[in-house]
Amino acid sequence: MTRRQSGRRSRTRTDRKRGRYIQARPAGDRTDDIAFDATLRAAAPYQKARAQQKEESGMAYALRKSDLQRKVRVRKASNLILFVVDASWSMAVAERMQATKGAIMSLLTDAYQRRDRVGLVVFQKDRATLVLPPTNSVVLAKEALADIPVGGKTPLSAGLLLAYETIKREKLHQPDVMPMMILLTDGAGNVSLSPNSPPEEEAHRIAEMIRDEDIRTVTINMEHVAFDQGLAARLAEHLGGPCYTLAQLRADTLLETVRAEMER
Repeated sequence: MTRRQSGRRSRTRTDRKRGRYIQARPAGDRTDDIAFDATLRAAAPYQKARAQQKEESGMAYALRKSDLQRKVRVRKASNLILFVVDASWSMAVAERMQATKGAIMSLLTDAYQRRDRVGLVVFQKDRATLVLPPTNSVVLAKEALADIPVGGKTPLSAGLLLAYETIKREKLHQPDVMPMMILLTDGAGNVSLSPNSPPEEEAHRIAEMIRDEDIRTVTINMEHVAFDQGLAARLAEHLGGPCYTLAQLRADTLLETVRAEMER
């Protein structure tokens, strides 16, 4: 995985000629960032066998294309943290919103220094809304989070699809961003995008699209333990990321969970 833009939180490999040189690999057809020390070491065992080549060329050291080694560099990359929140009516909705708002504000304070961006998708009734486009502005976040409507059905597929499209759009503008989706739901979608598609199957298909884009995910199961049917856990499996429970939803623990997953 390679990234081109700088950031301050996550360390990742980069294919540009900036970043710390940590090791070398065979260059193949790419000869734009040659590691001379590693190239000389790769050619050293063959110098006696290449005596004729050195004599014909008048060179003291004989190199061949197969000896060329390219630098592997690492640098810090910026993160995109997109919260996707189920705002349909449930007993946990007030707690869910309070925890989400607290975590977003805490992450934004950190993002101001670390160049991370944070966004928020909310889904309820028959649609999903990008309440907070990706930003590192604390002022914009406070305005967007001031009044989020709740209630209605659960268009889970719409929320997942909007999150997918938001991240894809962000990656077009910033190809090196490292996205993470934080999904807060009980996994019980009951509204489909297509009238002929069962809600759960449709949500799982979109979840697999997100997984196939190598988007890191964390699912927070909002269902009470006494009524949990495992829907959020099954959704998390299709997303390819971990699933946590309602007990871990306080703003401080959610923030620490996000930070731990970003460091993996």
